[in-house]
Amino acid sequence: KAIIIGWLFGSFIEGASGFGTPAAVIAPLLLALGFPAMAAVMVGLIIQSTPVSFGAVGTPIIIGVGGGLGGDPAVEDRMAELGVTFPEFVASIGFEVALMHAIIGLLIPLFLVCMLTGFFGPERRFRDGLAVWPFALYASLAMTVPYVLVARFLGPEFPSLVGGLIGLTLVMFTSSRGFLMPKETFEFGPRASWPKRWMGTIDPTEATDTSARMSIVRAWTPYVLVAVLLVLSRVIEPLTNFLTGVAIPFNNILGTEISTAVQPLYLPGFIFIVASIAGYLVHRMKRRQIVETWKISGGQLAGTAVALLFAVPLVRILIQSGPELNDSGLPSMPVVLAEGAAALTGDSWPIIAPWIGALGAFIAGSNTVSNLTFAQFQFSTGSTIGVPPETIVAAQAVGGAGGNPIAIHNIVAASATVGLLGREGDLLRKTIIITTYYCLAAGPLAYVFIHGLGLNLGTFMLILLLATLALLVGWMRRQRPATELLNTRV
Repeated sequence: KAIIIGWLFGSFIEGASGFGTPAAVIAPLLLALGFPAMAAVMVGLIIQSTPVSFGAVGTPIIIGVGGGLGGDPAVEDRMAELGVTFPEFVASIGFEVALMHAIIGLLIPLFLVCMLTGFFGPERRFRDGLAVWPFALYASLAMTVPYVLVARFLGPEFPSLVGGLIGLTLVMFTSSRGFLMPKETFEFGPRASWPKRWMGTIDPTEATDTSARMSIVRAWTPYVLVAVLLVLSRVIEPLTNFLTGVAIPFNNILGTEISTAVQPLYLPGFIFIVASIAGYLVHRMKRRQIVETWKISGGQLAGTAVALLFAVPLVRILIQSGPELNDSGLPSMPVVLAEGAAALTGDSWPIIAPWIGALGAFIAGSNTVSNLTFAQFQFSTGSTIGVPPETIVAAQAVGGAGGNPIAIHNIVAASATVGLLGREGDLLRKTIIITTYYCLAAGPLAYVFIHGLGLNLGTFMLILLLATLALLVGWMRRQRPATELLNTRV
């Protein structure tokens, strides 16, 4: 249940909406299925890693990376060197991000199950989760293989959306026929034995309405409609031209030479509005129910909107602070930061780059804001140390996604859905394991992407990480039940 609902369905939800929505959706579902509230939130937070870079139809890449790099003369020089347009350049970064995520994310479902059995199992044994490793790896590949292919051939809008949908469909079909399904079923133990800190203020038996019945087709129609409309709007050229033909220009902003335009019909938000209206009709919702959905979604949007409202102008000031737009003669702020970082770290910067992304996500609560803030800094640092800067930016995006499980905004939003507010510290101590693994893997992987496998720092660190994971598995296999340890001590 945790892998199918959390990893696969959660990846699809992340691809469709992003901004912490998967954890807020997954946690109540798992609570209703009998998970402790804290375990349900932990699952929702852990899966907000691999699919996050392509959440909300690619927003962290298109808006985060694209907005962070747009208008930088150094980026334009690099594009000219590679012979690509800006959208192609951003898409190539997205493909590198997908490759890194697919390699690192291979173990996330297995981490998820082992953490469930280790922190919430009756025996508190992490090794119990190892029993499902064939299914966990299969479910991971079912999502990440199409995820990478979509990033390569369709662009950064759809990897999580389509990868999650294909993975969910495939695994649900094969699971119904028993393929790789574990022989033993894990249980949390009697509810009476659960520590009080595991449980929130919401009683799942009271919060679950079992009287309502809905067909699978009706339940899935809005989600499938979102996926279909998004793909069609990006791959059918006449439709794309029509949608992009409607633009609202903003010329000479605040008296400067900076101009831009908004294409409202081409924005993913417009597709979501169309799908929402269709959902109202398909589910035959009453006016009161429709108003309630706007209240809930409006409340969730408010926090994100405030963060972006201040973050985007700040990023544009950082980017437009160079000598070409002022009379100081000083380099732009990201360039100054990059020169300092390059002087301190030299060629080892790729190892550190993901940690910067994770720090940004932790503080801002958003991979998009982290990429907006640090993309040009990472690009300039890569250029300064003489390596492909797009790979450094990709490491930034992967680290930003890896930092999402510890983003306080996400933890609070997910905890609120199951009445678990006030336990953020307990959750943070668990989810930081995923963030640490992600950054420890992403840095050396980026180094290897740049320098290749061989006698270098990246290869050494990857071998060290794999050896550490192997030792961890060995320790888990020797782990004794908590009840046996208690009896021994007594």
